[in-house]
Amino acid sequence: MSQERTTLIAGNWKMNGGLDEVDGLAGDLAGRMTGLTAAPGFEMAVCPPFPLLPMVASAIEESGIALGAQDCHGNEKGAHTGDVSAKLLAQVGCAYVIVGHSERRTDHGETDEQVRAKAEAAQAAGMAAIVCVGETEAERDAGRATEVVVGQVVGSVPEGATAENLVVAYEPVWAIGTGKTATPQDAQDMHAAIRASLADRFGGDTAAGIRILYGGSMKPGNAAELLALADVDGGLIGGASLVADDFWAIGQAAG
Repeated sequence: MSQERTTLIAGNWKMNGGLDEVDGLAGDLAGRMTGLTAAPGFEMAVCPPFPLLPMVASAIEESGIALGAQDCHGNEKGAHTGDVSAKLLAQVGCAYVIVGHSERRTDHGETDEQVRAKAEAAQAAGMAAIVCVGETEAERDAGRATEVVVGQVVGSVPEGATAENLVVAYEPVWAIGTGKTATPQDAQDMHAAIRASLADRFGGDTAAGIRILYGGSMKPGNAAELLALADVDGGLIGGASLVADDFWAIGQAAG
């Protein structure tokens, strides 16, 4: 982790959580954050399902924890039943939007072009897009991991990206929810390749400021080792974000 970049610990609740769990999770984290006697060495964000966004926004208000959404549509408005616009997410208090998660790419067939459109919509609405990229186990075994991931970065990240409107999350598909984790060297190598790709497009100074998160089964037991890597700037946390003690412990591992 570079001194220039503030570690971001973002929790992706996925399709989990209910009305009766907001206080016990988001409220608990907010209480811990406001109880700190010194400024934390990390930024924390939570990304609950759409219906919970207003309640979570209320629970974390003035705590310093940011609110994020798990997806948005690429268009500002229109006949898109079941989708949610970035503009509306911004209006309910979101600072971040996850786009291009492997579960969206796989389950909904999202392409790099669609992910880029969503990222552009999030940025246009004043939020930062968390653009997810990652290879499958078959692609890694075939020696194509870097080629696949860099290709997704090129195809999914909009022009005009800055440290303020873009976060990239590297999520090796084979490590999501499986308990498997990339080795520290594998994670660092991929994050460095992602940063080099960003530098090719946006220049070294801009790339140096863009945070790249690791999202393959980061948990309290491995967080410190991963977060100590030069180009790992935080985590996009799935399962561990649903347990306040675990998610907080990952934040504490960041400093």
